[in-house]
Amino acid sequence: MILLQISNIKLGIEKTEEDAYEKALKIAGLTKRDVISWKILKYSVDARNQSQIHKIYTLGIYVASYYKSRKNVRVVEKEKKYSYVVSGKQELKSPPVVIGFGPAGMFAAYLLACGGYRPVIIERGGMVEERTRAVEKFWQTGDLDLNCNVQFGEGGAGTFSDGKLNTGIKDKENRIQFVLETFVKFGADEKILYDAKPHIGTDVLKKVVQNMRKYILEKGGTFYFHTALKDITYEHGSLCKLILSNGKVLETDLCILAIGHSARDTFEMLYKKGVIMEQKPFAIGVRVEHSQKKINQSQYGFEDNRLGAASYKLTYKTKKNRGVYSFCMCPGGYVVDASSENEMKVVNGMSYAKRNGENANSAIVVTVSPKDFPKNHPLSGMEYQRELEKRAYMEGKGQIPIQRYGDFKKNRTTDKLGTIKPQIKGKYSFANLNHIFPQYITEALIEGMEYFGTKIRGFHDEDVVLSAVETRTSSPVRILRDEEYQSNVVGLMPAGEGAGYAGGITSAAIDGMKISEFIAGRYKIPQEETK
Repeated sequence: MILLQISNIKLGIEKTEEDAYEKALKIAGLTKRDVISWKILKYSVDARNQSQIHKIYTLGIYVASYYKSRKNVRVVEKEKKYSYVVSGKQELKSPPVVIGFGPAGMFAAYLLACGGYRPVIIERGGMVEERTRAVEKFWQTGDLDLNCNVQFGEGGAGTFSDGKLNTGIKDKENRIQFVLETFVKFGADEKILYDAKPHIGTDVLKKVVQNMRKYILEKGGTFYFHTALKDITYEHGSLCKLILSNGKVLETDLCILAIGHSARDTFEMLYKKGVIMEQKPFAIGVRVEHSQKKINQSQYGFEDNRLGAASYKLTYKTKKNRGVYSFCMCPGGYVVDASSENEMKVVNGMSYAKRNGENANSAIVVTVSPKDFPKNHPLSGMEYQRELEKRAYMEGKGQIPIQRYGDFKKNRTTDKLGTIKPQIKGKYSFANLNHIFPQYITEALIEGMEYFGTKIRGFHDEDVVLSAVETRTSSPVRILRDEEYQSNVVGLMPAGEGAGYAGGITSAAIDGMKISEFIAGRYKIPQEETK
């Protein structure tokens, strides 16, 4: 059996997947009797010309044999598949420990469990079911659980997001496809396997996370929820103990550190213990809300959702050479209070699988680098974030501060809304966001918004709603590691977005996978349980 890849199948927006299959048969010169099975390999929408919007498909058709030569038909005699081999010879005294169960930790633990390593997973927050209850309570009452919130808990920060899975990383080993297939295996829609802009949605992602946890448990994994890493002990440069917040001490020589970008107390502890880290650039800004119908109209030429809620991606370089760009765009989504520390305020974006909310939102952020930070210290970027989050809390009087864009430009406090009504999870109040940011950020945001208004109609309208502050675009630090994923403490292996090696769900998952692959290639499966 061989696979035929039929590409560049253009159809009108009213056509269906079955129509794509019929056209693929004609392109390849086949009849249905020749076909063993078929599947969609890729799907996208070409809306560059709104008078001629097309759906673009690439289909895979399995046949017993094929000897023709046709344009847009490629014969794939052997499909590439991701492989994971346990071949290590070196002894491990105990099962490997994974700190954090966000995407990097999830996939690291999943591969280790599949390989028979019985990983021990430490998660400072709760299981996703109770975490959801804690977050909903926070949004309704303002009662913040410092260890179980939008940033912390099973599934990581991405669980309360749009669940976007697209990534620009290189991938010769087909790890991206494996990540997508794993999500489908545990409950995601099969469409993510071929959609050019795959997303899961927060509601479905919660179910996927639960199912992955259950599978790891079935394979002998152990979970400690509501448990944070409080300290580490190492001797002669090698890890030997982990001290946990529940009083337990784990003796281990291997720990995957997938703590996420918001575990600030853990960063502080690791720095004090001599783990080498450095500052890194990130971006800060605001969430902007527009009518989803207006975004659809601008992108597609019609307001309805026949092609799904439209998205966008925008970039700009200011006159002073600052980067301004859209980040984590959430079609039909909600702005959420994503705070994780007392008397600080952070926002993020979230969408459900159907993306059927009234508004579109995204972060519009400005790049900042170590030269903008107050000190030449590895954690100075983190303190820079904290200062802005404190200002946002004060400006919003303990709630999310919001402002109309027209008022933001005129540096005056908003006192009433216009045509756009905020879609926000959490309490909010009118404010002047100019009071939060340094002037160079305010100037860059306005310059960027005005430019984006030339690309998307209505993007810089007076009534566009801004909320603050978006600071958690990526980690403010990078925990240094070598080519074997080791920090300067041997056995302590930084992973994922928090450690500074990924940006988004898929790239973080792949980073966790790479570390588990390294472990499988070096170490035997341990025979005794962690003490």
